[in-house]
Amino acid sequence: MSLDAAQRYAWNLACTLKVIIILIATDQGYKVMTSDDYDGDVERIVREYDPWSA
Repeated sequence: MSLDAAQRYAWNLACTLKVIIILIATDQGYKVMTSDDYDGDVERIVREYDPWSA
């Protein structure tokens, strides 16, 4: 997934599901998932989308 598409998808998921979504960089591109589901390397996190912070 491209960075632009992943960013839009992450923000949409965060607003829809009302959970914190993270965008991570992988060897295959960018991935989006809930922060609760991620247990990998913290340095791979590109951005965190928190629907409650804005």
